[in-house]
Amino acid sequence: MTDEDAQLLSRIVSTPGVLGGKPRIDGTRVGVSHILDALAAGDNADEIVEALPWVTHEDIRAALFYAARQAEQGVQAAE
Repeated sequence: MTDEDAQLLSRIVSTPGVLGGKPRIDGTRVGVSHILDALAAGDNADEIVEALPWVTHEDIRAALFYAARQAEQGVQAAE
């Protein structure tokens, strides 16, 4: 993992009692799933940042990177 990868992942936290412990953008109550749902619904990063001004483009990138890593781990565990 590169330093840039680690820096992206550091933006994602899970805290018991906050969003039920689900992964979220650090310092917010915006879950990774919220960002992924918005993107899947057709929203683009600019629209998400406009609707949630406390979320940055880097946060969205971090959510996508986190989700990709989780999917990769899920595939490896199933093999």
